[in-house]
Amino acid sequence: MSGWLTGTVAAVGVFLGATTAQAGFTFTSIDGGTIDMDSFRGRPVLVVNTASLCGFAPQFTELQQLQDDFGPRGLVVLAVPSDDFRQELGSAKEVKQYCAMQFDISLPMTDITHVTGPAAHPFYAWLRDETGFTPSWNFNKVLIGPNGEVLATWGSMTKPTSTSILSKIEPLLN
Repeated sequence: MSGWLTGTVAAVGVFLGATTAQAGFTFTSIDGGTIDMDSFRGRPVLVVNTASLCGFAPQFTELQQLQDDFGPRGLVVLAVPSDDFRQELGSAKEVKQYCAMQFDISLPMTDITHVTGPAAHPFYAWLRDETGFTPSWNFNKVLIGPNGEVLATWGSMTKPTSTSILSKIEPLLN
């Protein structure tokens, strides 16, 4: 699906008053395909805006650990690389290679995406409008419940495998 069409489909979800995160939002995959939030319906999703050159980048290891440990029980960890805070590499190809080499990342990852401001991806615009939450830095986390509702948000300082995150995720798993 072209970038224009992907953005249009995502924008339609916002225009129609989408009330859940799975209501028509799509991302361009770092692999070149499309990541459709509708495909995650019925599963909890931890969405994390990331940046390869950020001081919090070691959290990639814990994000992958969550995906490895809880993916078989339904969890999806979605990494959303962003250069909004000027700490991302120059291309999706570089991001993918860096994350694979440095952190052995195999979890789903989007293309480099805006998460703040007027150019924010429609998912992040919806998140802001629904909850008032906007990433204030890299590695902010959003837990989307199986029905598409925002269950919790965390800032950069909260590690992916912290008790505060695990206590919200574990009851949602199969």
